[in-house]
Amino acid sequence: MLLRPGNSGANTVVDHLRVLTDALAQIPGSSAAKILVRVDGAGATHGLLEHLEALNTTRRTVRYTVGWKITDDDERAIAQLPESAWEISVCQDGSLQEGYFVAELTGLNTREGWPEGMRLIVRRVRPTRRHLKKLTLFEKKTGWRYCITATNIRHMWGVAGSGHAQFLDVLHRSHASVEDRVRTNKAMGLGNLPSQSWEVNRGWILAANLAADLDAWVRLLALHDIDDLADAEPDTMLFRLYHLPARLADHARRRYLRIERTWPWANAPQLSGTSAGQLVGRAVPRQEGLGSRTVNLPGRTVDHRPDHVNGESGTPLVLTDERDPW
Repeated sequence: MLLRPGNSGANTVVDHLRVLTDALAQIPGSSAAKILVRVDGAGATHGLLEHLEALNTTRRTVRYTVGWKITDDDERAIAQLPESAWEISVCQDGSLQEGYFVAELTGLNTREGWPEGMRLIVRRVRPTRRHLKKLTLFEKKTGWRYCITATNIRHMWGVAGSGHAQFLDVLHRSHASVEDRVRTNKAMGLGNLPSQSWEVNRGWILAANLAADLDAWVRLLALHDIDDLADAEPDTMLFRLYHLPARLADHARRRYLRIERTWPWANAPQLSGTSAGQLVGRAVPRQEGLGSRTVNLPGRTVDHRPDHVNGESGTPLVLTDERDPW
């Protein structure tokens, strides 16, 4: 994420290239052979698309789907499509999405100067009330609202139907998950900058991004099998997992995290620790005595015992460091 001045334009190619370069640098080399880049309408610039095409090598394939700003030339091309060219769109699970249609617009568009081999996929839907004020004269005349996606995907090896307009349309619409992450990240600190100082705000953005990354990885790796936490909102994670009604106690060179017994989600820390241990292949659950459970994580032991074992109130979660005791 890049902090920019408030007067920066949405289609600034230099900023797009900088963000793209930083993002690609984070991809491990073992996963960099096939890359898919999805951008909204602000990315439909000559500079960005030409740069994406130039990233393709014999060892790396870079595919993209980009939103497209509709112009008069595009509307004239859409008007040439016969009704038989429109196909029913599909949902993410492959089921038909009634009332939504897609068609191939490549070849009918007369706009020049774009990368060779670029395809245009047009989608139409009946406008809702909130879209009525934004419709063009062409859309009001036809009674449909249109949006176009630009892509360089012709087919994906081993993926049946990957060249169809329906597949490319649903592939690009998955980009909506990015908007959802932006919304949740704003709730974790990105919504408001704390200072008028540029450097202070840069540090704030970095800290907020680290928090968002840690939250996303925790839910992906440790909470993926907990239905009500896998896709939880930040407020829910804060209430159920990050802010626990518990106290940290020291005894016999160990630290005990004692969670209130009436807390409905007392097992969430234990379940997340178990999932994390299984992920790295170091978890070795074993039973010791009445109702005790111990999970060995790398360099750390998480010991969970019910109340009746140690005779104290609350659900204790014991944290010890095997290499350097507390």
